[in-house]
Amino acid sequence: MLYALSTCQWCEKTKALLEDLGVAFDYDYVDLLEKKEQEAALDTIEKWNRSGMFPTLILDNKRAIMGFCEREIRDALNE
Repeated sequence: MLYALSTCQWCEKTKALLEDLGVAFDYDYVDLLEKKEQEAALDTIEKWNRSGMFPTLILDNKRAIMGFCEREIRDALNE
C-alpha cells in the first residue's frame, strides 16, 4: 500500500517505480481523501511512520519504507 500526496514528486517517483517493476499495489493520495478516510489513512501512516513523511510504502503489513528510497524498495521486493 502506497500512501502519497497528489503534489509530491517523490510520491510520483515511487509510484512510477512500482509500476515499472510490475508490482501490484494499491495507493491513496491522502490529500484528496474525504475527511474520515484521510484521518484513517493518517492514523495508519502514523503507526508505521511517526514522522508522517510521504511517500509511505507499506509492504505486506510487515515493513514500511518512507520516502523515495529506490534501492531499499528494490531490495525489499526481491526478498
